[in-house]
Amino acid sequence: MTSTAAIYRTSISHVRHTPLKNAFTYRSYSWFVDVDRIPRLPWLLRPLADFRAGDHLGDPSATIRANVERFLRTRGFEPDGGTIRMLTSARVFGHVFNPLTLFWCYRQSGDLQCVVAEVHNTYGERHCYLLETDSSGRASVPKAFYVSPFNDVDGQYRMKLPAPGERLAVSIVLEREGHRPFIATMDGERHAATVQNILAVALALPAAPMLVSALIRIQGIKLWAKRLPVVKKPHHPSQEAVQ
Repeated sequence: MTSTAAIYRTSISHVRHTPLKNAFTYRSYSWFVDVDRIPRLPWLLRPLADFRAGDHLGDPSATIRANVERFLRTRGFEPDGGTIRMLTSARVFGHVFNPLTLFWCYRQSGDLQCVVAEVHNTYGERHCYLLETDSSGRASVPKAFYVSPFNDVDGQYRMKLPAPGERLAVSIVLEREGHRPFIATMDGERHAATVQNILAVALALPAAPMLVSALIRIQGIKLWAKRLPVVKKPHHPSQEAVQ
């Protein structure tokens, strides 16, 4: 393991305002790591956290850094080897489900160059948004990826993605024609990635990726049962440097 890695025990909320109201909150945890210093747990703990390049954008045989930098170049950004920090879920007992992974990409000077938001849906697809955030971590980007069967690919995301410190506070708001049909937030408290803390989150939230995947699907079934119209999934064109 590395001294730079941290674990955030999180509370994640989804609030839907239209066309019907629905809200749910669940507990989880995320890892915050330097992509050049990915934690490697002791052998007995390894099933509790495994990090693989193939779970993220780009070439599974390349490093996470190489894949993120390649994506930046396709968007006209030239990285200079500065730190890249990643907020993500690790594989637990061989399973992973990452609705959102965030990469904070820095220049060697220490200035933040941009943030990459990598989104996965339950259909096995991924899409990456590149954001130039302001001093408060705010940025806006058109929605371009089908995530929920009850939301089409329309509208503007307004994201607040400040780099995590002692606290994590991320929010994503979908805006359409003056209203906000969907809001997601993730808040958490930082803990050092010690053996004790890894065991604590594993006991408190066993098989967390599988639980999160199941909870999202259960909520989808509830919305379907309430006769919320299902939006047909469009074809998702491949992004350059994103597999």
